Amino acid sequence: MAAKLADAVRAAAEDGRVLARDFPGGAGQDELPFAVTAAFDARVRGQVERDPRIEDERDRVLIAAVKLAQTPPAEEPDGFVKARAGLIAAIDALERATLRHGIVSARGARAGGGAPGERLAQQPSA
Repeated sequence: MAAKLADAVRAAAEDGRVLARDFPGGAGQDELPFAVTAAFDARVRGQVERDPRIEDERDRVLIAAVKLAQTPPAEEPDGFVKARAGLIAAIDALERATLRHGIVSARGARAGGGAPGERLAQQPSA
């Protein structure tokens, strides 16, 4: 049925990294923070049990995305590059935390993401 939840985590993180790498600055800055977490929120959040470590990493992604969105690339090219790298690092940390600490919720199990209570770290990669 659905791909394993661990694979959905990896795919959602890659979607966020692509948005971060492709963000040109300026236009769309209000949308960037939630755009980079959209795939995670849609495919993963709610499918795993709530864990403060995962939520903290998601918050770090939002903060890093705001920082990137607010850094003008023309005025601060080095700062923009650094902010982009910071956002990608935050997305990587969210992916690692979710894979390490995530536990399949009942909703995730109904969606075919594994057995309820199964740790994502125990799921094999497809």
